Amino acid sequence: MVLSDTEIAERVARGGMIEPFVDHQVSEGVVSYGLSSYGYDFRVADEFKIFSNVNYTTVDPKAFDNKAFVDIQTDDYCIVPPNSFALARTVEYFRIPRDVITVCLGKSTYARCGIILNVTPFEPGWEGHATLEISNTTPLPARIYANEGIGQVLFLRGSRECQISYKDRKGKYDQQIGIVLPRISGAD
Repeated sequence: MVLSDTEIAERVARGGMIEPFVDHQVSEGVVSYGLSSYGYDFRVADEFKIFSNVNYTTVDPKAFDNKAFVDIQTDDYCIVPPNSFALARTVEYFRIPRDVITVCLGKSTYARCGIILNVTPFEPGWEGHATLEISNTTPLPARIYANEGIGQVLFLRGSRECQISYKDRKGKYDQQIGIVLPRISGAD
């Protein structure tokens, strides 16, 4: 079952499921964010990692090289180069209950501009800032507005609590703060 706006707000009030939490849609002059009918439109923070080939490195999820990108901090927006990719994070910090899993989708405003957002599900028991993968599929530079909406999370309640949560199995991305790069379990 998908959680409604009422149940999302109740769960936030009981356990801080989303911080900071905006209990309505903010849309005037911005890419919208906040509570929606059956989900929550989250914001992209003001820090980005833009992929760059300036150091001629290889992208390897088992041995990620920090030289693969350029760090950007902005108050307004970030430019993602044509046919390129950026990492960012949510403004919001999420705490997912044991009986909930999420599905995250990109906002149609960006999708209509050729900007694709990939965010993996937030598993039961996971908490943290979500790391966002932003792809500019166009041959033009793309503007991503900091502190405005970029995606929506839908909260799906399971028929019962899971036996083993993400936190129970000590998931490698639990309690992440900021933009978190790829990790391989046991490789630390």
